[in-house]
Amino acid sequence: MSIAQVIIVMGVSGSGKSTVGSLLARRLQVPFHDADDFHSPANIAKMAGGTPLTDEDRKGWLKALSAGIREWSQSGGAVLACSALKESYRQQLMAGGPVTWVFLDGSEELVRQRLTNREGHYMGSALLSSQFAALEKPTYGLRLPIDDTPSDLVNQIVAYLEQEKGSAR
Repeated sequence: MSIAQVIIVMGVSGSGKSTVGSLLARRLQVPFHDADDFHSPANIAKMAGGTPLTDEDRKGWLKALSAGIREWSQSGGAVLACSALKESYRQQLMAGGPVTWVFLDGSEELVRQRLTNREGHYMGSALLSSQFAALEKPTYGLRLPIDDTPSDLVNQIVAYLEQEKGSAR
């Protein structure tokens, strides 16, 4: 299946964005990018220390991601794992080019359990409540429950993309 757009797999930390996004990119044969890799060292240190980022902290990050979306859209598409918690962030990202949104949705309890068991990532469970507080759930795109397996989620995303492609004709 070929895409000429960017698919953003979004949700709070621990929802499975990177796992699902990387599997989806492999399935679609497009590059995978993790928005975490675009944070400044100062932002990473702040989050690692348990302090939530402010909108001001995110400005450069969102600008870099928007530029990436523009580039990836022009070069055949990509999959991006990105929290994109607020509508204003999503609007800034969509300014970069055509985007399909996939929202991985789940309960705070399930996500907290996942984060507690996760190793080697700067974003621990301490900031989870602030992420849920900031989350403005999108009313568009594809919304999937995170209690499905990553491979089931990818299958549902691919079916959605095929349906969207068919209805665009």
